[in-house]
Amino acid sequence: MHINRRDFIAQSIAVGSLMVAGSAFSQEPESTAARIKRTGKLRLGAINGASPYFTKDLASGQWRGFMVDLGLELAKYLKAEVEWVETTWGNAVLDVQTNKIDAQLGMAPSPARREVVDFSGAIFQNYNTVVAKKGFNFERWDQLNSPNVKVAVDVGSSHDQLVTRILPKANILRFESSAAATMALQSGRVDCQVLVILLSTALLTKLPNVGHIVFPTPPETNPTNVGIRKQTDQTFMKSVNAWLDEARASGKVKSIILSNMQSLVGVPPTAFPPQVHF
Repeated sequence: MHINRRDFIAQSIAVGSLMVAGSAFSQEPESTAARIKRTGKLRLGAINGASPYFTKDLASGQWRGFMVDLGLELAKYLKAEVEWVETTWGNAVLDVQTNKIDAQLGMAPSPARREVVDFSGAIFQNYNTVVAKKGFNFERWDQLNSPNVKVAVDVGSSHDQLVTRILPKANILRFESSAAATMALQSGRVDCQVLVILLSTALLTKLPNVGHIVFPTPPETNPTNVGIRKQTDQTFMKSVNAWLDEARASGKVKSIILSNMQSLVGVPPTAFPPQVHF
């Protein structure tokens, strides 16, 4: 059969395109589920100094915290052994994206993060609170929405995202860390600091004179999830969500959080108001 030059070129381009597409597909990294099954290891990110989420004993090298305990439970569900990989909240997204770790527990699913990593269902809903200086009293979020009110947050955090969204008129001071924002509150440079309840209750237990906790209305919550690398094979994502369903339904998530809050930062279960659920 005779093929003219134009048809030959068109067919050659088509075949070349298929070869490139096939090559690109074959180069997709091994799926997380397949790697865990092959190695028996579950690589999880751990952030030092992020108590009660994560904390590392410098003498023994042992990790503690409620995200650590939840990670161990996930590994048990998957019949794997945890391999802890130290990271930071700032680097964790890239570590998931580049396959350095299999998952990051405790990651908040912001729109920007959803562009590069996938997220499980919520581990729990984190309740946003305000630690206000003594004498600074209010009941609603909109009472903070004034250029006369100085609000401290740690830059790039879920706290930062919240105040940017709901307090556009406030005088927002952004600091490199939550601890730096707290120092600004202690020194009187700001009127208040926005923190999720797990951090605000821990702060007030450690520094009772820094101020008081306010639960502004209407309630503002944000989910805390598991960050997972985007991939074609969704087996690992399905397994994580199945484990989460079981852990929440059995009350295991709640019990792990409350026990760590008490043992690591001295916050008793009675410190949480009725409207807060884990």
